[in-house]
Amino acid sequence: MKLNLKYIIAVSVLVGMTGCDDKIEPFETAGSTPTPVAISASTVQSEALPGEIKLTWTAPQEDFAYMQIRYNDPLQKKEICKLVSKHTTEMLIEDTRARFGDYSFFFQTFNAAHQGSEVTEIKAKSGAAPSTITEKSRTEKKLEADQLSTNAQEPSEGPIKNLIDGKGNTFFHTRWSSPQIELPHYIQVDFKEAHEDFAIYYQNRTDNTWTSEGRPSVVELQISSDGKTFETVATLSGLPSAHSTEYTSDFIMPGKTFTSFRFNVIATSGNTKYFNLAQFKFYDVEVEIYDPETVPLD
Repeated sequence: MKLNLKYIIAVSVLVGMTGCDDKIEPFETAGSTPTPVAISASTVQSEALPGEIKLTWTAPQEDFAYMQIRYNDPLQKKEICKLVSKHTTEMLIEDTRARFGDYSFFFQTFNAAHQGSEVTEIKAKSGAAPSTITEKSRTEKKLEADQLSTNAQEPSEGPIKNLIDGKGNTFFHTRWSSPQIELPHYIQVDFKEAHEDFAIYYQNRTDNTWTSEGRPSVVELQISSDGKTFETVATLSGLPSAHSTEYTSDFIMPGKTFTSFRFNVIATSGNTKYFNLAQFKFYDVEVEIYDPETVPLD
């Protein structure tokens, strides 16, 4: 049996079509064409990926022209049909959901005369489609001086209350005088109410006569429900060291509420044993979570 290759190629490029029957180009054949052999279910494997199903298979040893794979897409509420050449051995089914349980895939081989084999049904599951989280708004939480504390206040300058005075020419400084205190140095905020999703802002010291040393370079953001035992929920690194530079974090979702917060500096520019800042702000953040696995369907 001889087949015209240009017609075989025409079939192979049809992968992804939602309808098959009206997309098949005619084949030129010579002589009789044998009835195609169905693909064996044992040769088909599936892998559940996030929001996807990966199908792989071993094609029958017997000759066939192309294969048709049909399945019902419950999300689009329609039947999908894909055509692949006999040389194709894998397919990625995108935009699937774990919530739908088993997907049924129907494999059928065809010869050049479009005679089909028996249909082989394969069941496969999708991994959970990933959720997306977006920030809707952030609101600054006004802080009072009596809410702030530190483990390393420099006694000669830079009181911690300067962090919230709204002035760019003042600063907070941890202890540089003797005896110095080893890092980490922290800013602690004790709230009168619980908070959860949040973000922070700070500005580096603005006095440009000073070097860029003593800026926070690695910071742990820590939370506590009792003001004593803290856990790290995010670590900031690669922070700016230039004077007057402002930094605003992405939102942080600890997954729990807290009443105390620490800006815990564990490394600084210039490897100093102190740090300084001009201003500090704390924001409550409202986030919106879109979960494809739980959102109501039309």
